[in-house]
Amino acid sequence: MSDAPQVIQNPILPGFNPDPSICRVGDDYYIATSTFEWFPGVQIHHSKDLVHWRLITRPLNRKSQLDMRGNPDSGGIWAPCLTHADGRFWLVYTDVKRNEGNFKDAHNYIVTAENIEGPWSDPIYVNSSGFDPSLFHDSDGRKWFSNMFWDHRRNPTAFAGIVLQEFDPKSSKLVGPVKNIFKGTERGLVEGPHLYKRNDYYYLLTAEGGTGYRHAVTLARSKRITGPYELHPDKHVVSSLTFPDNPIQRAGHGDIVENQTGETYLVHLMGRPVAGLNRCQMGRETSIQKCVWGDDGWLRLEGEPLCPQSEVPAPALPPHPFPEEPTRHDFDEPVLPSAFQWLRTPHPERLFSLTDRPGHLRLFGRESIGSYFEQALIARRQTSNNFVAETSVDFNPDTAQQTAGLIAYYGRYQFFLLAITQDEVLGRCLTLLTCPGDYPSGTLQLPLGALHGLDDDAPVRMKIEVNGLSLRFFYAQQEQEWCRIGPVFDASILSDEAGRGEHGNFTGAFIGIHAMDISGNGHPADFDFFSYSQTP
Repeated sequence: MSDAPQVIQNPILPGFNPDPSICRVGDDYYIATSTFEWFPGVQIHHSKDLVHWRLITRPLNRKSQLDMRGNPDSGGIWAPCLTHADGRFWLVYTDVKRNEGNFKDAHNYIVTAENIEGPWSDPIYVNSSGFDPSLFHDSDGRKWFSNMFWDHRRNPTAFAGIVLQEFDPKSSKLVGPVKNIFKGTERGLVEGPHLYKRNDYYYLLTAEGGTGYRHAVTLARSKRITGPYELHPDKHVVSSLTFPDNPIQRAGHGDIVENQTGETYLVHLMGRPVAGLNRCQMGRETSIQKCVWGDDGWLRLEGEPLCPQSEVPAPALPPHPFPEEPTRHDFDEPVLPSAFQWLRTPHPERLFSLTDRPGHLRLFGRESIGSYFEQALIARRQTSNNFVAETSVDFNPDTAQQTAGLIAYYGRYQFFLLAITQDEVLGRCLTLLTCPGDYPSGTLQLPLGALHGLDDDAPVRMKIEVNGLSLRFFYAQQEQEWCRIGPVFDASILSDEAGRGEHGNFTGAFIGIHAMDISGNGHPADFDFFSYSQTP
């Protein structure tokens, strides 16, 4: 085995994994990230060396913890904060019920668990004064809850600062006065607070500039947790704003961790825009940077100030790789593979079954694409600009109101779907349903023009190929060769910057399978396998 030091390659969590919060317990590192309207809520990844990561759990996995039916696109679970104290893990998060206009209905909760894999408790409601909550466990045993404060009277921005209040774990309530401890810099839009204690100072790390290309991580400190806080001499610790050619853009919303030997690392969200086009098809991902504490007591990146690095020196820890994730799932087990999620509902039994037809994932056609309530869409994250995804669907619809097939999905205004359906003249046939991101109209397009008849009732294989900005669909019947179907689509439509744009879209591109039955009969579709492979 080589003795060469390890290098961390960014992003460490590719694909839709924004707003990272990092926690170390002994020799184990955990990162929690936002999941928005995707269920179960919150992704937690595990590592022992900061180089290799694997998804270990999604803790908000039952109705008593989370019900997002009715939540809008890019609502749901925002900015979790993961900490460990008193022999327990503490997870703080927001469930956003409205995210447009002057009002944000954002409810903050706490769940706890003795083991990272659960079981996690039912949530404790904390407040609704703003989003991006965090919980700080002080050395004197007191606990402090902070979140950004939303002031609907301020226009055009309602970001009014970071508020702090003591949390009493015995009564499970906030107690004492609320204090606005930090109103941010001229970069604006201050959010994402995290508190730390080092030597004689409390340090407050925040996000600023919104989640687009002006994003930044800002640092301040105070001798008292309630302030006043003095600003970092450089204001920010990391930002891509002055590095337009850096492949890592949108750097911001961070959290720090100290390893076993006293080194400090900062995790932050990032985006990888397509060259020459400011669209990030994987959405907001998680990156890591090595930092140093200066003689002046301020944290800075180890390399060039503010500039996020694609390759970062790893700590001197034993390498701990995990087995590679499978590229193909044959649905032979009675549980859904961990790569997949669905939308909003805590009742997955109404969407799918892995036992009704063994060896298949059965979807029950539910509401239309873009439903805020019950949509039978099972998907995994896109993690590369170049990939191939395939499936085989056995589906015999009764009406044109029933469809099932392969989908590339960002949200209700941004998707491409190849599906089997029924036509009064052709019978069983193929259709393409797309929406090119024309928010707010959300006009459905049928780019095939004429429906494409099928030869028989046998299962249909379907394939998506994405190469950079080009997205193509293919299909095949029986053992026939692949046939192209439909035009070449613009894959960058499945990005934060399309549709509502970078401050309205917060998720990322997903690839998966979909079944719709707007007749209300729940007509089933059986999928034999699903594969996803990155291509050169």
